[in-house]
Amino acid sequence: MKKKNILLVDDEAKIRILLKDFLEREGFSVIESPNGRHALETFQELKDEIDLVILDIMLPELDGWTVCRSIRKISQVPIIMLTARSEDADEILGLDLGADDYVKKPVKPTTLIARINALFRRLENEREQKSKLSFDGIEIDEASHTVKVDGSEVILSPKEYSLLLILAKNKGRIISREQLLEEIWGSDYEGGLRTVDTHINRLRMKLGRRSSAIETIWGFGYRFEG
Repeated sequence: MKKKNILLVDDEAKIRILLKDFLEREGFSVIESPNGRHALETFQELKDEIDLVILDIMLPELDGWTVCRSIRKISQVPIIMLTARSEDADEILGLDLGADDYVKKPVKPTTLIARINALFRRLENEREQKSKLSFDGIEIDEASHTVKVDGSEVILSPKEYSLLLILAKNKGRIISREQLLEEIWGSDYEGGLRTVDTHINRLRMKLGRRSSAIETIWGFGYRFEG
């Protein structure tokens, strides 16, 4: 499994050394930054490679609030903010700016690791939930390209799966046969619209008692009602 990269931003070298050593022993890769400007420049350069930002608030050059606000303009990377101050207003402001968590100093490395792991688990669960579309008796898992009907997996061809996915993602909307043909078979496909109808019929057969989820709108196309 690929190591997760953490951008660690703190102006105190002792804290960076302590946390970096602990994070690396836990299997993370750490990029250090001593001030806000350097942190923002580093993130802009490496943003596609950074999985988490640990960001102190009281930083030279640019404070943590500014860095957090700037990062949120270009990325949804998880951010954990650190502060030596105890005011609740700081925590509220940090979360309002888009931080995912807030840890007060002095930081216990074991506590920080627990918060990091909990954050990654929550985000992974959210991603998994977003990749699953659930309707009345029909479940589509985009991550694994599988479809279940009433709890049992049904085997769909790639075209049948694509048809179901497009219709389901546009639940309640009429999608024309022309749209489906171009989206799935491509604009240069030489076959006719009956190709769409044939695949819809096969898809309905595989959906069994849930086949009524796909409605035919005569003269227009198809609509998924779930």
